[in-house]
Amino acid sequence: MIVPRTLLLICVGGLIAVSAVGVTVPAVAGVLPYAAVGLVAVAVLDAILGRGSLKGLGVSLPEVVRLSKDRDGEVDIYIRNDRARARPLRIGLAFPREIGSQLDSIQTVAPPDTAMAHVSWAVKPERRGNYHLDRVYMEGTSPLGFWAVRSSSPIQSELRVYPNLLTERRRLAALFLNRGAFGAHAQRQVGQGREFEKLREYVPGDGYEDIHWKATAKRGKPITKLFQIERTQEVYVVIDTSRLSARRVLASTGGANGESVEVTQLERFITAALILGLVAERQGDLFGLVTYGDSVRSFVRASTGQAHYSNCRDALYTLEPQTVNPDFDELFTFLRMRLRRRALLVFLTNLDDAVLSESFVRNVEMIRKQHLVLVGMLSPPGIRPLFSDDSTKSVDDVYRSLAGHIRWRDLRELERVLHRQGVSFFLMDNERMCADLVGQYASVKQRQLL
Repeated sequence: MIVPRTLLLICVGGLIAVSAVGVTVPAVAGVLPYAAVGLVAVAVLDAILGRGSLKGLGVSLPEVVRLSKDRDGEVDIYIRNDRARARPLRIGLAFPREIGSQLDSIQTVAPPDTAMAHVSWAVKPERRGNYHLDRVYMEGTSPLGFWAVRSSSPIQSELRVYPNLLTERRRLAALFLNRGAFGAHAQRQVGQGREFEKLREYVPGDGYEDIHWKATAKRGKPITKLFQIERTQEVYVVIDTSRLSARRVLASTGGANGESVEVTQLERFITAALILGLVAERQGDLFGLVTYGDSVRSFVRASTGQAHYSNCRDALYTLEPQTVNPDFDELFTFLRMRLRRRALLVFLTNLDDAVLSESFVRNVEMIRKQHLVLVGMLSPPGIRPLFSDDSTKSVDDVYRSLAGHIRWRDLRELERVLHRQGVSFFLMDNERMCADLVGQYASVKQRQLL
C-alpha cells in the first residue's frame, strides 16, 4: 500500500495557496497549470520508483521472548537488508494491551554494511501469561520522500511473561548469599536416617528393631539393617487453582514508592512456589510441582537444575483461577499413585470453606502416613480472636469482630484436627507469605521430619 507523506501534502497545499493568490496576477496565473502538471508528474514518477523501496527488506523476531511481569524488558527485532544501501525503515508491532509500550513504532535505518541489523523495542508487561505476535508492519519512503510505502508480513513470536520474583528475592536476600554465616547452606544431618543402605551381620549393641527377620531366618544368623541419611529429598508444592484462589489481595510492585496492586491469591501462590523451589535447590533437595482444580492440571516430577526450574516456571506462568470446586478425591488418589518415595508435600490452598475442609480432612488419610504434609493458607482479613485489639468503636465493629472470631475459631479447630492426623496447618501473612513458607520448610529440614 502506498500513501502520501507530509512533504507531498505541503507541496499540494502550497500550490493551492499560490493559486488563490495568483489569480489576480496574470504572470503567475499563466505558470500555475505548468507547475501543477509538473508536480503531478514528479509525484507519479516518485510513486512508481518508490514501489520497490521495501524490496529486499525483511523483519523477524525470536520465536520465544521471555519477560517478567512489571519489569522493563526488550523485544529484539532483526532486520534483513539484501541490498547494499542504507534505507530508512519504520517498524510497527501490534502488542497486546497487557504488554505495555511507550512507542507506537520504531524509526530506524537499514545499514548498508551488513545483511542483518538489530534493534530493541522496550516493553513493560503488566500481566503474567502467554501472548503472541503474528504480524509485523513496515513502512519505507519513496526516493523523493513524497510517498510512504507500507506492507506487512506474518511472523510467529511467543511472548512469555513470567512472575516477578525480584521483590520477594530482595526480601529474602540473605537466603541467597553464600558468604560466611549468611545465606541458606546445606547442613550436616545427624541421626540414623530412613533410607535403607545395606544388610550386615549382627554385632553386639544393635537394636532389635533393626534386625531383618526374614534375612535372619534365611541365613541362619542374625542380620541387621543399616540406614543412611537421605541426601536428596523430594519437595512438592501443590497449588490450588480453584475458585477460592481468585480472591484478591494486595501485592507490592517493587517500585521505589512502595506501590501495591491487587492480584489474585493464585498469583501469590505461584510466586511463593518458585521462591521455595530456589531455596530447595540451595539445600540440595529435589523440587516438583502439582497444580489442581476440579482435576489435576499439571504435574512436574521432582528434580533439580536450571533446565528443570525453567520447566517448573513454564508450567506455572499461564495458570489462571478456575470457577470450580477442588476435587480432593482425585487429587489425593493421583498423589498416592504417582509419588512412591516419601516426600514433603506443601499445599497452598484455602480451607475456610466448611465443605472443602471436610473433604480435605477425609482424603488426606490416603497419603499422610507415607508423606509429610504441610498445609499453608493466606490469612483472610479480619480473622483474629475477639478483643485482640482496641479498634472496636461501634456496634458494626462488634459484629464484624465477632464474625472474625468465629472464622478464627473454625480454623483453629481445623488445625487441631489436622494435627491429630500428623498434618501441619499454618496461616501465612500476605506480605510475608514467601518468608513464612520458607521458614516452614527450614523448620522441617532442621528437625529432620522428612
